[in-house]
Amino acid sequence: MTPSERLDMYLDFLKAEGFRPEVVGEGIVGFKKEGLSFLIFVDQEDEQFFHLVCPNFWRLEGARERTRAYRAAGEATAQTKCVKVYPVAQNVCASVEMFCDPPEVFKAVFGRALEALTIGLDSFREEMEGK
Repeated sequence: MTPSERLDMYLDFLKAEGFRPEVVGEGIVGFKKEGLSFLIFVDQEDEQFFHLVCPNFWRLEGARERTRAYRAAGEATAQTKCVKVYPVAQNVCASVEMFCDPPEVFKAVFGRALEALTIGLDSFREEMEGK
């Protein structure tokens, strides 16, 4: 399956699930859920790689908060299956990355992947807020 075909597959699937996806960059599908933005990146060379990201969901304010964010990101990543939480520049992002063979397999796990990502976000926030 070509990268273009995978991009169309993601768009069609998200539309069928009730989302309003759009192409936001070369090989990038964007959509929103509950006020958060999500991206699916289409890997140009690895058709099995599925990469769902919630970019910039937390803005970092200074060095002290960055230090706390690394700890909170480590905790959220360790506690949540398939989720990576990580600081990038002045923000924190979270992602789910997996291999789907064939690429259409993502459809069977998308709901769970999105749920896990939400749990990872919540875990990070709780750590940052000291709950």
